[in-house]
Amino acid sequence: QPPSTPPHIKPEWYFLFAYAILRSIPNKLGGVLALAASVLILFLTPLLHKSKQRTMTFRPLSQFLFWTLVANLFILTWIGSQPVEHPFIIIGQLASFTYFTTILLLFPVTGALE
Repeated sequence: QPPSTPPHIKPEWYFLFAYAILRSIPNKLGGVLALAASVLILFLTPLLHKSKQRTMTFRPLSQFLFWTLVANLFILTWIGSQPVEHPFIIIGQLASFTYFTTILLLFPVTGALE
């Protein structure tokens, strides 16, 4: 039986991406830690900026990663509003993995390369 959220608990639209990350991890403590990390990582993003250039105008790989992250946030927001059922669980897990991989791994590597 999939985990059920009481009907009176509806997160605001701007926290749906974090709610999708919370639901994508089966362990309760792991889900709460991932939810906290997903919000706190947004504050750490400026510290992960390793490029010498400040603008993304001349960095096409960084532009691609930025728009990939934006699309991923839209997918996570959409998944957070969906019920906990089979196709949405897998999509949420993949999108959560992509979210953390993009910010923690791909952004610093791309900044160092460019």
